[in-house]
Amino acid sequence: MLDTLTFLLERLFLLAHIKLSSLLPPPLARSCDREDPAPQPPAAPAATAPHRFQRGDLLEVPRTLFTHFGIYLGDNRVAHLIPDILPVLTSDSRQIQEMVTNSRLLLGVLSKRASIRVDSVEDFAYGAGILLNAMDRAVLQSPLPGEEVARQAERLVGGVSYSLLWNNCEHFVTYCRYGAAQSLQTDKFCEWLKSLIRDQRSVLLTGLLGLLSMACLGVSPSTALPTALIPFTLWMAS
Repeated sequence: MLDTLTFLLERLFLLAHIKLSSLLPPPLARSCDREDPAPQPPAAPAATAPHRFQRGDLLEVPRTLFTHFGIYLGDNRVAHLIPDILPVLTSDSRQIQEMVTNSRLLLGVLSKRASIRVDSVEDFAYGAGILLNAMDRAVLQSPLPGEEVARQAERLVGGVSYSLLWNNCEHFVTYCRYGAAQSLQTDKFCEWLKSLIRDQRSVLLTGLLGLLSMACLGVSPSTALPTALIPFTLWMAS
């Protein structure tokens, strides 16, 4: 029963972070409505350029569904935990070391397999901006010395089990940098879920849908009853 609830929570967590904007094509540039802009001087180097990172820094990158995290190891290298099905299918290190595609990542999530790997800063960021040590302001623990953080990350490189709720990239970096694994993204999701469960209207609506499915669709009570009991039990236990 606990495994079933965990599976449902992880799938709900994944769906809760899907952004509608990611499903829409980017807007077309209306170049015909404006004149060509005047040439601009070269932009100043970004504040998060690799040469500004220190060994043991925590790097944070916004992604489509989540924020991705990694530990900077020096020499333009980042250790990060990422879902990946390929290590289960092959032992070819050259194939495994190639950039993780979306299909590899999604299958890794579904199979609960991941790897802690080392990539370049560019491959890790995948074209997005990088926030530097932003989590230091959000957690209670003080960061460990940078060299200790980096060495801990290097020791953990390799295949690991994966869970959206209990063992994701944020758990990895917080364990390395602060000595305790935690995920602020998971905490926020659980708080949202608890507020939803505590809403008695959700329980009543679920029960009503269960009764309607039995009456109108011929769904057996053994199928509809868990649909009503699961949210009710979670609400009572919250």
